[in-house]
Amino acid sequence: MDIKKVFHMIGGIGETSYAANSSLQKGAIDMVKHITTESIVELYLATAPQNLVIADLGCSSGPNTLSVIGEIIDAIDRARRKFMVPATLYDEDGKSMNKGKIYISESSPHLVSEAYLIQFQEDFSLFLRSRSLELKSGGRMVLILLGRTGPHHTQSANALLWELLSRSFGILVSRGDIDEEKLNSYDTHFYAPSQEEIEEEVRKEGSFAIDRLEVFEMRRDIQNGSSTYGTTVATTVRAIQESMIRHHFGEHIVNDLFEIYGRLIDEEMTKGEISPIASIVAMRKRL
Repeated sequence: MDIKKVFHMIGGIGETSYAANSSLQKGAIDMVKHITTESIVELYLATAPQNLVIADLGCSSGPNTLSVIGEIIDAIDRARRKFMVPATLYDEDGKSMNKGKIYISESSPHLVSEAYLIQFQEDFSLFLRSRSLELKSGGRMVLILLGRTGPHHTQSANALLWELLSRSFGILVSRGDIDEEKLNSYDTHFYAPSQEEIEEEVRKEGSFAIDRLEVFEMRRDIQNGSSTYGTTVATTVRAIQESMIRHHFGEHIVNDLFEIYGRLIDEEMTKGEISPIASIVAMRKRL
């Protein structure tokens, strides 16, 4: 028997065709499509591939094959935006251009800071546009953003804190607790815009006018019981970053990582104060 000629569904779109008589299969696909979608999104988040190929190895004649593809693409896109880091941090082979670092550092190529800026511009513009839909003309919005005072990222306390977290990861790599390639494929979901970058994006997006924009230093809280400043900062960063770190590296490293991080911050504090920079922006929706 010639299997290729005999073992197939009825093609075409006629009355007896598979395409016209596969509603039961479609019902089954629809009932469990959330499992299919979740599996593919989990794969995407775990591997961060340059390309993702999906193949239907079932009865791929008729519309059922494509019935769930649109939803899968939308789910991946939502996940990509939620956990987005700049795509241009990776070369054509998918290798990190910011090896051993999780944020912009003195050793980072210039392309790294450019990639973060481009991502900030895209995200902040979308944020402003979305908020403008929620406000009436003349409505006010006040934002407090971590930022920096000048053009150079590495001169800010915010960048120093991320550098210390990078060093904490590096210690775990040296111990063999983390694979080096795993570290190279992780980047912090953070950007500290300058005053000029904030002003430029607000102007370009066009929905708001800035009434007031000030930059200030965040003072250390010295009334925090027995905890050191390093411990306080480490637990604060952990509360924000742990879910992403745990997802990428595994839960087993988290406690050691932030214990090391807090210690490195305290050691750095003996050399001088660490005062993160923030910006407050008061703006109103244009008429």
